Amino acid sequence: MGFKQKALLYNFFAFAAVFLLLRFGLPYVLAINPLYVSLVSAVLAMILAPKFAVARVDGSEKLMMKWIFFKGFKEL
Repeated sequence: MGFKQKALLYNFFAFAAVFLLLRFGLPYVLAINPLYVSLVSAVLAMILAPKFAVARVDGSEKLMMKWIFFKGFKEL
């Protein structure tokens, strides 16, 4: 499996994990319509989930991660 496919899968699983935590956790905090809970969860998951990408450094490809809770990029 190539780095681009790994980055795509990691992005999907990170988004899905954050979305599901928010989707089932927000109804305990907010008393709003389930449609709005899903929309708020999706927007927050897009912001809070880590982003994975492939970067070409010194002629080799590396899988990098950026997250709002970490400063800069992290190599995986």
